[in-house]
Amino acid sequence: MWGAVPARRPGRLCRAAFPVLQGRVPPEHRQLFRENLRNSEAALKRYTELLEMVSKGGGEKAILRHTQRNKKLFVRERLKLLLDDESFLELSPLAGLDMPYGDVPAAGCFTGIGKICGVWCVVVANDATVKGGTLYPIGVKKQLRAQEIAMQNRLLTVYLVDSGGAFLPLQSELFPDKSHGGRAFYNQAIMSAMRIPQLAVVCGSCVAGGAYLPTMSEETVIVDKIGTLFLAGPPLVKAATGEYVSAEDLGGAKLHSEVSGCSDHFASSEKEAFEYIRNAVSTVNYDPLPEKATEHDSPLYSSDELLGLAPQDYSCSLPVKLILSRLMDGSRFQEFKANYGTTLVTGFGHMEGHLVGIVANNGELSHDASLKGSHFVQLCSQRNIPILFFQNTAPHSAVPTSISQAEAYSNRLKAQASMMAAVACAAVPKITIVIGGCYGSESYVMCGRSFSPNFLFLWPNARVALVDSRHFSTVPQAGDNDCTGDESELKRLKEKLEEESSAFYSTARLWDDGVILPQNTRKVIVQCLEITEQQKYQVVSPCQYPIIRM
Repeated sequence: MWGAVPARRPGRLCRAAFPVLQGRVPPEHRQLFRENLRNSEAALKRYTELLEMVSKGGGEKAILRHTQRNKKLFVRERLKLLLDDESFLELSPLAGLDMPYGDVPAAGCFTGIGKICGVWCVVVANDATVKGGTLYPIGVKKQLRAQEIAMQNRLLTVYLVDSGGAFLPLQSELFPDKSHGGRAFYNQAIMSAMRIPQLAVVCGSCVAGGAYLPTMSEETVIVDKIGTLFLAGPPLVKAATGEYVSAEDLGGAKLHSEVSGCSDHFASSEKEAFEYIRNAVSTVNYDPLPEKATEHDSPLYSSDELLGLAPQDYSCSLPVKLILSRLMDGSRFQEFKANYGTTLVTGFGHMEGHLVGIVANNGELSHDASLKGSHFVQLCSQRNIPILFFQNTAPHSAVPTSISQAEAYSNRLKAQASMMAAVACAAVPKITIVIGGCYGSESYVMCGRSFSPNFLFLWPNARVALVDSRHFSTVPQAGDNDCTGDESELKRLKEKLEEESSAFYSTARLWDDGVILPQNTRKVIVQCLEITEQQKYQVVSPCQYPIIRM
């Protein structure tokens, strides 16, 4: 007779003990580990230098002029007053460096996600020390990406406006097209209809088309003496009518709070303005977030060792499970289809108690690996489990030399297409970390940027390109299958590809959400998971119309 099964305590979460990963680096891979470590340390040094440079905004002189002459707070000081005293996820801090039109540190605006009164919020804040807060094409792109993240994750959005408007010499690159400046206002209306609250503080200049941003927000605060809002400033009024009018009389805080109604709150100081915003956030009627679970095991292996596991080249890649063993709770991982399609690792694990599905490259995406990936991604989607993609895709494959090889390539292509469709349609949060190569079509299968992951970050060693320039000599030139083309021309092309495939080139152009250090990967992923979970606790009414201001 079978014994009685002891009853589980009511409400207790069942959490099985997944198998523990073996995370020790095998002796035969120690030399490779050391080579990767040297490469990572060089990339880390470059990353630190760039980050220190952009943290200074437009430079010391610009900051002094901004804070002393104009009596305004530096953008990072503003954020300290606005946000809770918790960790902040800054997005794309290195955007705007070494652009064709020059350096625009941090793209001239600060974007990120932090908590205000316990609620995760997207913050978009102009940095007027960079080009006077003027919007360059990369700044427009950065603001639109912040709004995209807000929409995808249903995050309340706060705009700190201090901008001189668009940079007119580049108007053709930031004004007329679908994804240019006007899209921000379109997004505001759509976000309001989606019941995503938007709040704004006019804490500096707000000129021309940018004046729509606070007037389309649901609640707006303007700061006395430093906040101004108008379509055309005093110089244009003087040129058009010959009349002199001060900025304060034309579009100051008193006018917009008492006469036009464009502002809902008059603040005598920036500190008071941010208090208004914090109070407004407390009225959005979100259910309180649950207390963060504290019971979770740390990985059994040091995260610092991820520097030696970050590949400098696809041929220098170590088994991806070594990386997972330094990220998962207790280094535990329940692998799915462990012995099938082994060039892709799939399975389940926890990160600080969050259950996640893992899809990680362990080699080229073979036919079997792609079928396995398709199956697993659909499984996660059906079970409503977030998916983490660890991408290190192959640079390219050799050209088939026989009918049997061509047939095998075709079958692999069909299997990869199946996985692409599964990834595109998976209705769960998706977070992609590029740990090595982001090459060719396999990068799409592994939830690259064009497949709209909720977040995508790069390690400093990452490479982003259609092909790997280091192996370019083996790729036939277009229209010429018999020769490699002029040697000097090929050399210039390889140098161009080498420069354009670095992680820093990618992040400067906002092809990702930022470069993160390998040892910070677990922390960043957990932040992203908490951010994506917040929408479960929102009170959403069925009405789907935006707030229409007076």
